[in-house]
Amino acid sequence: MIFILSWRNVWRNKLRSGVMITAMALGICAGIFSTAFYMGMADQRIDKAINTEISHIQLHKPEFLRSNEISAYIPDAEATRAEINDMEHVAGVSNRIVINSMVASAETGAGVRIVGIDPQNESATTTLHEKVVEGQYFGADRRNQIVIGQKLAEKLKVRLGSKVVITLQDVGNNITSGAFRIVGLFNTVNTMYDESNVFVLRKDLIRLTNLPKHSGHEIAILAKEIDDVEDLQKSLAGQFEGLTVRNWQEISPEMNYLNEAMDLYMYIFIVIILIALLFGIINTMLMAVLERTKEIGMLMAVGMNKGRVFSMIMVETIMLALTGGVFGVALGAFISKYFETHSIDLSLWGEVYANLGYDPFVYTSLDWMLLVNVTLMVIGAGIIASIYPAIKALSNDPADALRIE
Repeated sequence: MIFILSWRNVWRNKLRSGVMITAMALGICAGIFSTAFYMGMADQRIDKAINTEISHIQLHKPEFLRSNEISAYIPDAEATRAEINDMEHVAGVSNRIVINSMVASAETGAGVRIVGIDPQNESATTTLHEKVVEGQYFGADRRNQIVIGQKLAEKLKVRLGSKVVITLQDVGNNITSGAFRIVGLFNTVNTMYDESNVFVLRKDLIRLTNLPKHSGHEIAILAKEIDDVEDLQKSLAGQFEGLTVRNWQEISPEMNYLNEAMDLYMYIFIVIILIALLFGIINTMLMAVLERTKEIGMLMAVGMNKGRVFSMIMVETIMLALTGGVFGVALGAFISKYFETHSIDLSLWGEVYANLGYDPFVYTSLDWMLLVNVTLMVIGAGIIASIYPAIKALSNDPADALRIE
């Protein structure tokens, strides 16, 4: 009986209830879409960092992580790479020579991270080969090829086919240099990465530095699924005790922070929207209660106890909130799902996003658990919003209420 009566009371003033339900639906829809939008941005940034820049897991000598010294190499890196490649859950493994040094053109120079790779193994581990926008990802089998970022090429004032000189310290602490010809330019839509990383053939870098043939500074591993990373890291740590095994969250703590902070930020954002809507619900229900002072007094006079009156106002408020909330959740979910497959074009601000490492074409990412939580939060907001109007209704004396014209 109370539920039927409460539902009818919601629609006694259709305009007022309609405005409140619409406001709630639009507010919650905006909150869900904003959450899906920013989660999509974060997920794309993390995926790009993993697949293009850092991979899921990396192995190093502990000394290399402390000092980046060229002499802190893994002597049997190639054998280690082959062994890891045969392990379960591994999609690709790359053995790299990594040196922080200088690259210079005829015009200017820049400090960069020089990475010596085997193209075939690197292609199975990262998507760098897909980011080459001019030239090719290492061509014919010839010496001293280099692939650099478009942004670095602009900085060095060079183009495809130009020569640059790499200057570095070899394993014997002697200064050496080599001329490399640019065979490809890549663009990862991350300005900082593109300006600070260059790629050469591992065998060329070994020859230039006099490192042992099968050595390496870094072994990068791509897991088949991100859920496999934790188990794979434990297996690697137990098998290669002399090496430091780090996952992507340890390699790039800012990516892990972005993931965790975004979850927290989105719920704070939803709560702020609900708090704003909560005051609207209180105002709407308070007006409804004051308009029905005589009616509520009459119900109490004919025997409806205060508990039933309180329950009626509370159920009415929850129904009002839940109606707007369900519409908002459904609309927000529909819009968010649509933009999971249709990108949101932010290319007008593409340069700004590229400087921060974000893609200017964003796809939303909808967490279905969020919809459940938002629905529960709406019910909670309805319960909280109902308390004051219900208390106000009970504060009226039936005798005084019946005298109201």
